[in-house]
Amino acid sequence: MKEFIIIGAGQSGLSMAYNLSQHKKDYLILDANEHIGAPWLKRWDSLKLFTPTEYNHLPGMPFPFPKGYYPNKYEVADYLKSYADKFSIPIEFNQKIISVKKVNGIFEITSATANYQAKQLIIATGPFHTPYTPPCHADIAKDVKQIHSENYKSPAQLQEGDCLVVGAGDSGVQILSEIADTGRKVHFSGTDKIPAIPQTFLGKTLWWWFTKIGFLSVNRYSKIGQWLSKGVQPVIGTDVKSLLAKDNVLHMGRTLSADDCSIKFQKGSVSSIKNIIWATGFKPNFFWIEDISFDEMNYPSNYRGVSKDIDGLFFIGLPWLYTRGSATLGGVWKDANYLMTHILAKQAA
Repeated sequence: MKEFIIIGAGQSGLSMAYNLSQHKKDYLILDANEHIGAPWLKRWDSLKLFTPTEYNHLPGMPFPFPKGYYPNKYEVADYLKSYADKFSIPIEFNQKIISVKKVNGIFEITSATANYQAKQLIIATGPFHTPYTPPCHADIAKDVKQIHSENYKSPAQLQEGDCLVVGAGDSGVQILSEIADTGRKVHFSGTDKIPAIPQTFLGKTLWWWFTKIGFLSVNRYSKIGQWLSKGVQPVIGTDVKSLLAKDNVLHMGRTLSADDCSIKFQKGSVSSIKNIIWATGFKPNFFWIEDISFDEMNYPSNYRGVSKDIDGLFFIGLPWLYTRGSATLGGVWKDANYLMTHILAKQAA
């Protein structure tokens, strides 16, 4: 039995592992993937962070690139692997956890192949669990190639013919831009009122300005935090107006329905589409944890990562766990520090 088990070996789990190591705690990370950085490597090939190097540091190890550089997905994966190696973080891979319950004060943690026990448990699986695709996808003709953004890599995956990109978030807009740059006709489904902000302003990075005005430190329990956390997140670094004005990009409004012949949108029906990228997000899934309650977003009930339901259960890496930066590579360390301080104070009481 371990004193602590962390589920998830992404940036959140590694930040907690660093803190536990610094205080010489007995712990283990369990991760569903085959290696560190796998979730990053699964994403599209051209993906780059919105945050420059100086805002991507995990505790104890700077991100190894020059200031102002925007790392790609391969560099992030390499950084996470180097981080785990540097601090000799113990990880067991290929352990997808299917149930968690607390019995007689001990957490019973079960994967498909093994059972574990821990006195305290930290869930660091992030918010992106189950890819969401609108129900109408099942009515679309079988010869149309459908890919969720989770599995999209590059335009080379697409078959001949027109493309449809559904989703007006960062992923949808970036993928739309990449495919449009190939010259292919691309239909876009989503609002055209997409808030967008540049990566740099007056010679400074967006994140420099965010830091200066205190945007990243606004907490979710303040009035402005409640407003920001429930609002539409802006697209960063893409000139959306120019993108939608391209001759080969057709904005169709929302997707309404589909059949074997065509797809119906707010702005008409289209029968020429042969490829669809569903950049329609993910649904959280924490239902494998017994005896917890959920908030309005289906995230576990907690205060700053401390479970409201089960003593000794913690969460980290969720959007707006406390601030806008809680789920970012360079912001998660603050939540990890808070949880470590909470754990130590409780042990000392």
